Amino acid sequence: MRRHDEDRAGPAVLRLLEDSHRAGPRDLPRLVRDAARRLGLTGAWIYLADVQEKCLTALPVPPEDASLAGPSGPGVLDVDGSLAGRAYRTERTCTGAEAGAGAGAVGWVPIVDGIGRLGVLQVTAPVLDGARLASCRALATATALLVATKTPFSDLLVRTGRRRTMTLQAELVRAFLPPRTIGSPQVTSSAVLEPAYDIGGDAFDHNLAGRRLHLTLVDAMGHDLASGGCSAVAVAACRSTRRDGGTLDDIAGAIDAALTRWIPDRLLTCVIADLDLVTGTLSWINCGHPTPLLIRRGRIVARALERPVHPPLGLPAGLPRTAPAVHTARLEPGDQLLVHSDGVTEGRDADGVPFGEERLVDVVSRAMADGLPAPEALRRLVRRITAHQGDRLRDDATVLLAAWHPAGA
Repeated sequence: MRRHDEDRAGPAVLRLLEDSHRAGPRDLPRLVRDAARRLGLTGAWIYLADVQEKCLTALPVPPEDASLAGPSGPGVLDVDGSLAGRAYRTERTCTGAEAGAGAGAVGWVPIVDGIGRLGVLQVTAPVLDGARLASCRALATATALLVATKTPFSDLLVRTGRRRTMTLQAELVRAFLPPRTIGSPQVTSSAVLEPAYDIGGDAFDHNLAGRRLHLTLVDAMGHDLASGGCSAVAVAACRSTRRDGGTLDDIAGAIDAALTRWIPDRLLTCVIADLDLVTGTLSWINCGHPTPLLIRRGRIVARALERPVHPPLGLPAGLPRTAPAVHTARLEPGDQLLVHSDGVTEGRDADGVPFGEERLVDVVSRAMADGLPAPEALRRLVRRITAHQGDRLRDDATVLLAAWHPAGA
């Protein structure tokens, strides 16, 4: 980086962060534009990915802010068919030329919160050399922090990431979902859930707690508001118990008790797991759920995680109950754990052929072998799952992919 660009980037980003403290979500386009100009750029616009990661939509400019021009190019871009989408998919900066002779250069910089993709930042300048692009990446990093912190209380940011109306149960479940992707130097966990706007009873949770990665995937019976309430209660019981120091079987017991008391006659299957990030020891409980899959060097390790399955949770009061068994297995560095709901493998095409376990792992493995990030591998998988069923899912399809990659492995 040239020295004057280096001197300019730090104060510009610091000023952006300071100005953001009392700014609302509507102010983000102006704040980012002002920071871009302090960096010597001619413009910068925020594009956010929709919940299905099919398109990138420019964050609207407030109509009262006449000083702001719209983005350079279309306001909605296809993730699979645009330069902006390529930057999003690969999480790498992409550059090109603006339309018109002498118009300058345009760049697309991934907006990534931690390791979770949020969108891309379009930047324009007479020239985008290595030094200036480094400043753009710093600006995109600061933008990611602002988008992530303001989204929970901003309908504007939420609406920008939606293409149609959510059902009531989908809105309920999404209020409980964590970010799609989390991670550390030792582990990455990414999840997807479809149909995004009409979730029935699936939900997931993942959390980094000290030396552990916690994973939960639940599938409540049915596809209505009660199903959404059932999975939301399960996630809440899981978090409450986990944060109070409870074990895996404590969590299962808390979910079972809550469902039996508050939502009777609704069964729920689940996998609840902890991965020790130092030793690679995986501990899990399986209550009526499909067996998790262990992927090693691109292939399923046959029957590696097959264990006796406990009955679903939420059985009617009065039926005998036993504590579910906690199973353990040792992972090797580079191993991937894939947990899915039955809507993934059992979804059938027009000829009645199920998607199947083999196809599931093949799609994920091919994407990972191509060097794509885990979130992109799952995005491609969801496209294949929905295409297999003619874009009309008959059941929720949820996939959670965790990769253990200890430092130095």
